[in-house]
Amino acid sequence: MSVVDVFKSYRNAAGAETPVLKDIDLDIRRGEFFSLLGPSGCGKTTLLRILAGFEQADSGAVVIGGRDMTGIPAHRRPVNTVFQSYALFPHLSVADNVAFGLKQKGVRGAELRQRVERAMETVQIGQFGNRKPDQLSGGQRQRVALARAIVNQPEVLLLDEPLSALDLKLRKQLQVELSNLQEDLGITFVFVTHDQEEALVMSDRIAVMNQGRIEQLGRAEDLYERPRTAFVANFLGSSNLLAGRVAELHGTEATVQTEFGPLRTLHGAGLSVGQEVTLSIRPEKLRMERDDETEGNEVRARVDDIVYTGAENQYLLEAHGQRLVAFQLNADIGADEDFDYDEEVALYLPPASLVVLEEGEA
Repeated sequence: MSVVDVFKSYRNAAGAETPVLKDIDLDIRRGEFFSLLGPSGCGKTTLLRILAGFEQADSGAVVIGGRDMTGIPAHRRPVNTVFQSYALFPHLSVADNVAFGLKQKGVRGAELRQRVERAMETVQIGQFGNRKPDQLSGGQRQRVALARAIVNQPEVLLLDEPLSALDLKLRKQLQVELSNLQEDLGITFVFVTHDQEEALVMSDRIAVMNQGRIEQLGRAEDLYERPRTAFVANFLGSSNLLAGRVAELHGTEATVQTEFGPLRTLHGAGLSVGQEVTLSIRPEKLRMERDDETEGNEVRARVDDIVYTGAENQYLLEAHGQRLVAFQLNADIGADEDFDYDEEVALYLPPASLVVLEEGEA
């Protein structure tokens, strides 16, 4: 599936146009779990609706299986959509809900029964065939919606925040099940979510969207470990941003002068001396110590607050008038690493973990 230079805008009552998608280019590989991730209003659902054929782009094209979908209505596209609301027919049984699309295509008899039963067993709802949707839990209704989508054997399955209405425990369970289902079926999944952890757990690749554009696209690990912009660094988890100016360059190693002093980074390729940059470092990469060491890349800070989350402690730190955040797993915290409120600490910032962002402002 390809998205080629797709542009979409909406016109308000006064006639003014607001761009929603700005020249989107994407190549989604056959059989991959691909996620569109971003905050509300970034354009991800509009893009999904254009892929499905529910809306038309102002310009550009969607290509599925080598065929341009321009002008092809939703019901004739080789895709199925699972909505956040599930959109089940309340008066039909589970089995009839699953069979609905096949019946519309003229499938009848033994083939209909076999395909419906196979789809229901695949998502583990085989025992609920005679029930109505209002007799099911939220997780079970979600499975019915999935069965109804996969029974048509689409080339692409589009999922519009399908887990957002579920409680946390069930959502995490279905994240794993949905990822395993996609792998077993081999169908291309395009998944829309605003949940960063959900995207990281489930996706082969992620497109992070911001204000109608793709901010960065890549594997989950690459996006998290090497964000290109401040938006990606902050949206995909937490990040400490440090502004500075390049003072020295030695190959791919750079020394950046910051308000905390000079900091070395191993990600200096393409920089020039005097260039203003923003450094990003994840809170779990910071190492908190009581005494300064001599290896450099250290910042003095004061513990301003401590947030206990169960698995980890989150330390909110004040350094040179700026707020920094450090995470430490409680299992890794020994007696000499149990820091207290208002305590002065030394923060070590590993050069390999200091990423240089494309944007010049923190």
